[in-house]
Parts: sequence; structure tokens; C-alpha cells
Amino acid sequence: MAGEQQWRARMGTLRQVVRQELVARQLAAHLPDNPPRRVLDVGCGQGTQILRLARRGHDTTGLDSSDTLLADLEAALALEPGDVRQRVRTVLGDAEHLTELFPRESFDVVLCHGVLMYFTEPGPLLDAIGVVVRPGGLVSLLVRNGDALALRPGLQRDWPTTLRAFDDMSYGNRIGVRARADRRVELTAALAQRGLAVHDWFGVRVLTDTLPFDTPVPDDDRELEALLACEERAGTTEPHRSSQQRRPDHRHRVHPAAQAEPG
Repeated sequence: MAGEQQWRARMGTLRQVVRQELVARQLAAHLPDNPPRRVLDVGCGQGTQILRLARRGHDTTGLDSSDTLLADLEAALALEPGDVRQRVRTVLGDAEHLTELFPRESFDVVLCHGVLMYFTEPGPLLDAIGVVVRPGGLVSLLVRNGDALALRPGLQRDWPTTLRAFDDMSYGNRIGVRARADRRVELTAALAQRGLAVHDWFGVRVLTDTLPFDTPVPDDDRELEALLACEERAGTTEPHRSSQQRRPDHRHRVHPAAQAEPG
């Protein structure tokens, strides 16, 4: 998988720790421990989120196309108590084959974090997610924010890239792979067409996005907690959250005839 080596090398860095912690906190706010849910993580990678959810009692399935990353997940899983291990299943496969791999409406929750950006046309994957999640279930997306794509290169004084980013939703990311951003209005409309209504959205790494990729986690836990508190505040309030390049959207699936929640 392109960029896999770079991704694995940066797992313990501050930017990745901030990303995973903020996403986990927001998921916890929308996904209580009881009753236990059936959770699918599309593109689960090393499985940070499903491990956390399995520890909380949820039955989880991690799908990824990388056998190396799934092996990392299995290694981490081997260190967990037996009851946690029993609540995690891994599947090697491509997101494009989602509906072939899993039955219709077989999950209460579907996570798709940092995956949609690698699809030139995201519609088929969104269709598939809408098929495997049950009516009334929860979908959590982590996408690149096209509305703020020019911000990072602008702050880094990369003017040619900044000018291009105002109109071009494609970009080269930090692991050396071409990817694509989504504008919130357009993505919201695309999801509405599939019976997925926006329930909440927030920014991730509003304050730390421009840090060097190898910035270490602070040795002082109090400093990290203060940083995370500031990131949480910035990611849930305007104008800060709209200025962030990457953000998750939590969405509920509804029946076509049901009243959709306001965005």
C-alpha cells in the first residue's frame, strides 16, 4: 500500500496521538458503552479505534487492505485480555468490496476514517456504507476539509500550492500519496442523497496541524492534556473548526420517509 511505511513510522508522534485521541473522545460522546454495538471500521489500519471500542464492550470488525497493518493490530490484540480479543475480528480486503464482504444492515456503527480522500469518486463507497449500516445506525467519517485546504501550505509559505488549493481539491499528503478533499456542503448533500443526515461535525488538529510530522509527544502528561483540551475546544467552536483541514462527521442513517435531523 502506498505510503504505508511512512504511516507506520509516524504512529507515536504528537500529530497522530492528537488525531486518535480527539476522534476517540468524540466517538465516546456519540457512542455510549451500553448497549454494546456491532462496529465496522473501514480502513482500520493498526486498529487504534476498534481496540478502544472493544475494551468498552463493543463487538468490532476491522477491514483493511494491508496485511502489514492488520498484523500490527493482531500483535496489539495479543496483549489484550481474552474478553477484548474475542470482541475484535479482522478482515483483509478492499473497501471497494464492502457489500460483497458483509451482509446488508449488519452493523450498528460504521467508521470510515482517513479513507474517503483516496477515492477519486467517493459515491460508490458512500453507497456501500449506507448498505451495511442498519437504519438508525451511526456513521463516522474522517475527511480532508476542502474548505480549508489552502491553510496549511499558506501558513508554511508555500504560495504556489496555496493558490492551487483554493480551487483544486486534489493534493499531495505527508505520506507521499495523492489524495482528495471534500467541501462540507457538497459532502453533506451527497450523504443526504443516501439517507445519511448530518448529526455533528468537528475539526481535528486545528492547532497542531502545521507541526513537523516527527514532533514527539510531550513528556509531561499535564502539557498533553492541556493541548488536548485546547484542541477539543477549537474543534467544536467557530470559526476554528471550519478552518481545519481534517474533520470527522458523525451521521445517523434514517429511513427515507423519516424526519432527518438538522445538519
